[in-house]
Amino acid sequence: MKLGAAPSFRLPDLDGLDVGVGAVEHEPVRLSTTYFDSGDLRLARWGVSLRHRIGQGWTLKLPTDETGDLLVREELEFPGSGRVPPRPVVDLVRAYTRTAPLSPQIRLRTIRRRIELVDPDRRTLAEVVDDDVSVFAGRRVESRFRELEVEVRDDTPPPLLDSVVERLRQAGADSPDPTPKYIRALGPRAAQAPEVVVGKLRSGATAGDVVRRAIAASVVRLIQHDPVMRLDTDPEGVHQARVATRRLRSDLRTFRSLVDPDWAQELRAELGWLGGILGTVRDGDVMLKRMRGRARELPDPTAAAAATVVSSLERQRDAAHAELLETLRGERYIALLDRLVDAAREPPILLEADLPAATALAGLAMRPWRSLRRAVSALPAAPEDAELHVIRIRTKRCRYAAEAVAPVLGKRARVFAQAAANLQDVLGDHNDAVVAEHWLTDWASGTRSPRAAYAAGEMAGLERALAGATRRRWRRAWKELAAVGLTG
Repeated sequence: MKLGAAPSFRLPDLDGLDVGVGAVEHEPVRLSTTYFDSGDLRLARWGVSLRHRIGQGWTLKLPTDETGDLLVREELEFPGSGRVPPRPVVDLVRAYTRTAPLSPQIRLRTIRRRIELVDPDRRTLAEVVDDDVSVFAGRRVESRFRELEVEVRDDTPPPLLDSVVERLRQAGADSPDPTPKYIRALGPRAAQAPEVVVGKLRSGATAGDVVRRAIAASVVRLIQHDPVMRLDTDPEGVHQARVATRRLRSDLRTFRSLVDPDWAQELRAELGWLGGILGTVRDGDVMLKRMRGRARELPDPTAAAAATVVSSLERQRDAAHAELLETLRGERYIALLDRLVDAAREPPILLEADLPAATALAGLAMRPWRSLRRAVSALPAAPEDAELHVIRIRTKRCRYAAEAVAPVLGKRARVFAQAAANLQDVLGDHNDAVVAEHWLTDWASGTRSPRAAYAAGEMAGLERALAGATRRRWRRAWKELAAVGLTG
């Protein structure tokens, strides 16, 4: 629990808060911390902090959210001096800063006093930390503030926390300022909104408002998952970035009558370039997960041989990720991020975008739906795998279009989007099985190990069976989507 206090606050005596509880006061520690950011405080405004503390090195704190979509540890530590941030750190914040250089923005000197509350066996029950913070502008103290923190353990008696807080309040502590230290130190500019904000649509929103919101949502998704891709801690990072690029391309297609066509075409081409590189890594992640699962389904002797198949896939995937890292460090990618930030803030919309959203958007979402219906009607009774893959792509466009207009069209668009997602999942499972079977067959024909070739063949058989099962299911999913439909 955190509390605030005036700079003149004095810690009270914390002995005797409960029977047998003693207070052990440690020597004060002096901390010198410098926060780095761009001149316009891009990191702080995105919820990122980068600091160097003498004797401790660098600490990077990345933003977290309530959805659990961000899959990196909130706090990362790196060794190094305080003059220039290490390259790995600069890479991890590149999507936020892009071409803006990092430099020292504020310096804090903190006198930290720490008191342990212990039981008769000298076991720590709780800690009280008192930070007296001085904010320096150059060599001058610009401001001071005090922050108290009470930290309890799992086995801390609940009444002890209440007693500590009450004693601190009696000494003058009060409700804390929830603002992080570095934001308080940097001042009002650091509390401003980030460059890209996914705004809420108000009644009377125009079609242009919906366009901006759709673009902004995908740009935020891409930027926030950039560090996850670089760290390679979770395959969801690449997946979410790929979704962002695909959704952006789809939205630019859906809204093409509302935006400058040349601008949209050029941006879609660049997103296609990035999406292709992301797709190679993502496909490798999906294939690896499948093959590891398939290997576990085989009997022991064959499963051991299947490890060779998995190892081959791991090498391919790692090579693809290395290429992705080079892309993320390149000027072309950074320039694309700059263009996307500009697009999210001020897309070049046409006069038609000034129309009320409800009037302008229903017809736009209908176009990919009509195209999908025609494509399904033209299918033979037994479609080829490639034909079903095309239907999957068209279904995804329908889903993205419906989700883009759902904030305006409401429930009917959301229900349609969910039905489209169900069909997309079935066709996606089918395509993944087909691709996996072909890869395994090709790999088996190229290996010199009979045992590994046999294992790959067994795994290919499992994929073939799954492809057959999904082929039998997709028509039902299509009928469910057609029954929902989408009307203008």
